[in-house]
Amino acid sequence: MTLMKNLLGAAATLALSAAGALADPALIYDLGGKFDKSFNESAYNGASRWAEETGGSYNEVELQSEAQREQALRRFAENGNNPIVMVGFAFGDILGEVAPDYPDTKFAIIDMVVEEPNVRSVVFNEHEGSYLVGMMAAMASESGTVGFIGGMDIPLIRKFACGYVQGVKAANPDATVIQNMTGTTPAAWNDPVKGSELTKAQISQGADVIYHAAGGTGTGVLQTAADEDVLGIGVDSNQNYLHPGHVLTSMVKRVDNAVYDAMMAGEDLETGVNVMGLSNDGVAYALDEHNEDLVTAEMKEAVDAAAEQIANGELEVHDYMSDNTCPAS
Repeated sequence: MTLMKNLLGAAATLALSAAGALADPALIYDLGGKFDKSFNESAYNGASRWAEETGGSYNEVELQSEAQREQALRRFAENGNNPIVMVGFAFGDILGEVAPDYPDTKFAIIDMVVEEPNVRSVVFNEHEGSYLVGMMAAMASESGTVGFIGGMDIPLIRKFACGYVQGVKAANPDATVIQNMTGTTPAAWNDPVKGSELTKAQISQGADVIYHAAGGTGTGVLQTAADEDVLGIGVDSNQNYLHPGHVLTSMVKRVDNAVYDAMMAGEDLETGVNVMGLSNDGVAYALDEHNEDLVTAEMKEAVDAAAEQIANGELEVHDYMSDNTCPAS
């Protein structure tokens, strides 16, 4: 059975394929689209790896509106898909209502904790990976001013920002960090034009390295950074390839591993909270042929040392979500 046989049809519809096997897993992408070159695409890569390695197939859907979250969850559950994986904190409330209605179905949610017995909640130590790229930003900056552009202004994105600021200050205590959020609604995840405008504004204030945690909006950040001849930093997926020589690195959040692991476990998926950080390959910085000329030996040595210290507990990076504060800012 090919992968395509069991994909859901057009993104705007949630009609399920009649050919869907009862035990096939399912994947629900967040708003922004499957090929957002970031968060959703990382999830897709994990599912694709599972399908290629196992020969299995899965159902999937790209949401077009908030109203489709519950509809997608219930239709997949009624179809017998198991487990059902969803990416994004915004599924939290709906999953809390839906999961109890399908006690024999396993669910996995990325970026939110849902305390139901049939749910695996996968959360990441984004602040740890952001600390590493913050160090790199400070070491690469010639102006002493770097930037951060977030998507929707929520505690999770503040967590990215706070880790980044801590890393910047660790490498250069005198550095200035300019921070902007794109918006306060889900539309903030898919607004490359606004991302470009914010990037230009930060560059006008002296920023020469800019890190985004903004989903599809980040494509505008990286494009403008490249056009203006400053450095961008990607997020979630390895985005170094988008503008070789202009993306310093990417803070890789291994959503692909989380999705792959959930699908590989199948109906035997272990539930509860699963934390992914530097100690278990949950986050990392990306180094490849597209940015190797930008990352100096000194930079790599310093960042690798910090990563090891964080992983073994010698160095603690403050988690904004633990108390909604960022002492380093």
